[in-house]
Amino acid sequence: MSVRITGIGIVSAIGLSVEENLAALMEGRSGIGPVRILDEAKDLLVGEVKLSNETLIEQLGLTVKNVSRTSLLGLKAAKEAWGKSLHTPELRTGIISATSVGGMDRSEIFYKDYLSENNPDFELLKTHDSGSTTERIAAELGISGYINTLSTACSSGANAIMLGARLLLQGKLDRVLVGGSDALTRFTINGFRSLMIYDDAWCRPFDESRNGLNLGEGAAFLLLENEKSTQISGNETICYVNGWANAADAYHQTASSPEGTGATLAIRHAIEKSGISISDISYINAHGTGTKNNDLSESVALNNVFGEHIPPFSSTKSFTGHTLAAAGAIEAVFSILAIRHNLAYPNLNYKTEIAETGLVPVTSLQKELQINAVLSNSFGFGGNNSSLVFSAIH
Repeated sequence: MSVRITGIGIVSAIGLSVEENLAALMEGRSGIGPVRILDEAKDLLVGEVKLSNETLIEQLGLTVKNVSRTSLLGLKAAKEAWGKSLHTPELRTGIISATSVGGMDRSEIFYKDYLSENNPDFELLKTHDSGSTTERIAAELGISGYINTLSTACSSGANAIMLGARLLLQGKLDRVLVGGSDALTRFTINGFRSLMIYDDAWCRPFDESRNGLNLGEGAAFLLLENEKSTQISGNETICYVNGWANAADAYHQTASSPEGTGATLAIRHAIEKSGISISDISYINAHGTGTKNNDLSESVALNNVFGEHIPPFSSTKSFTGHTLAAAGAIEAVFSILAIRHNLAYPNLNYKTEIAETGLVPVTSLQKELQINAVLSNSFGFGGNNSSLVFSAIH
């Protein structure tokens, strides 16, 4: 069985709406550049959303005092995905939002003031919890039937979509808003630096010279509905989510299995569940972080599953940066747009194939392909690997 997708919303370094993100992808225009909003060294390369918190609050019409940037980004994307949907007692409605950073951006302000004894605002700590973002979005959109928060590192957004689809098929909900949101913080940037996987240059996914990732921020949400819900809402079906799988290989706290074990299982099982032939996967939106370990592991997994017939694939993280928990949701939106517009996106900055696998990603925008089904990969720390399959047909 398939689950209907009737709404999508996104905010990222390359755009503040679905339309703006699509335009940037088609133009090959990256949003990664020197930091402007976050208080960090100005030569740091990040995928920053080009709006201040004050502007986001004004655009969203919020009156509450303390809201994290993670919540602001999430609410902007969620409102776009929700669209003109109305509440009715006939429809059981839920929200599942994913995050890894939560309200850490506000906690950092508190921590700095606390250490300097500069009259710290303890109210800031109320936004630290990861569930704060989900609850804020739910409150603003009037969703109260089911509220859940997931945090499984970089696979979080994909897992939110997966859980939402399962709840619909199990008859527990009629519609559910699913996705993820994360903001840039100094803690996460310095954390990735301590792992020595942050590149001071523009990230180069799947390139032999790759030397790490660039962090980004953003949010994306999908509105999933069953048939009963669409009959009442009147929302048009944009696309379908057909397959999903999660495989936690627990190889290492921060590294992927060099044999691609968990990734192979996730990809294989997601395609099997979708009921779509492996030969009918038209495009792969790869996890492709640009780190030595991840890209090699994912390349091995693609070889394991597809053999000599790997579909066109690319990583879009050279556009947005790695948006952590939001990545799976952002790239789900990109996958849906690939199907809607028959596109395979360029893997920016690629020059030389990885020696061990020799895989070559898409290097320029492909507009002549027939994209019927897309595989989207999201692989997290601890070996939490998730894959999703989207298609144009039921």
